[in-house]
Amino acid sequence: MQTLTSTLAASSIPNSLQEVLHVITTTCVDISGKLQQGASAGILGAAGNENVQGEEQKKLDVISNTMLKDTLSACSHVRAIASEEEDDIVPAHTTGSYLVAFDPLDGSSNIDINAMVGTIFSIYHQTGENRATEADFLISGKEQVAAGYVLYGPSCMLVLSCGDGVAMYTYDPTEHVFVLTQDKVTITPDTNEFAINMSNQRFWSQAMQNYVTDLVLGAEGPREKNFNMRWVAAMVGDVHRILCRGGIFIYPWDNKDPSRAGKLRLMYEANPMAMLIEQAGGKAFTHTERILDIEPKEIHQRVAVILGAANEVDACLTY
Repeated sequence: MQTLTSTLAASSIPNSLQEVLHVITTTCVDISGKLQQGASAGILGAAGNENVQGEEQKKLDVISNTMLKDTLSACSHVRAIASEEEDDIVPAHTTGSYLVAFDPLDGSSNIDINAMVGTIFSIYHQTGENRATEADFLISGKEQVAAGYVLYGPSCMLVLSCGDGVAMYTYDPTEHVFVLTQDKVTITPDTNEFAINMSNQRFWSQAMQNYVTDLVLGAEGPREKNFNMRWVAAMVGDVHRILCRGGIFIYPWDNKDPSRAGKLRLMYEANPMAMLIEQAGGKAFTHTERILDIEPKEIHQRVAVILGAANEVDACLTY
């Protein structure tokens, strides 16, 4: 049986990075346990405050953020962390070699209805003699040394890339280990499945409206084939589906707030998912550029996202 520990040990990944990944995954198993307790543990509902983006926090947003912040800050290899739920970065150890950015609980709107949610993380290698600052995090996604997510669904799954393909692990609660269940994940370049929040259609650019209209027209339209739409309302769930059976996920720019480039956060969502998608043979873009090439201007920067099957991403971008 190949486990996360054994596959990492057999790789060329530094021991220090293995330890950081161990801290993240162990904490995520604990978060999964909280989710399984649900209402019986009093963890559902709103926390009564907003995060730095002005979004209402759920109780489990706060709980999972605190759990990850505490365990990662205690890890000697972590120089600093950045979280979607924190206003500023949290410095840890000046001798640490890694910066960790994370969305502690993606898909918060799904928590109270017992639907799919997950934790997304991104790791960068960076050293220095001084206390870490926000500027240390402002590097492009192509510099990530590892990225992944833990999906809390019917089974708890880890999807991970350390720059040499994508692997899927399933947590075995009887043995308390993540077991390798699929290696070298690939995304087929063509698809007939798309994921987008259609309720925002009236706010999209005309070009995006034209693209989705052509998908909906199916075999009778210019695309000459039928498409199915799926929408989990948690990026982690929609990306997992794409890695399992293909598709395209889109969260485009809209004019509800023209000052924002998009809804999803570059550091905590777009970059780690873009790394996974590209490592599996797909593509990940905004309307105008490759996501992993973007130089962040601040840690809570938002971007539009178009990612998934390579040929379908290209087709979308032609609009």
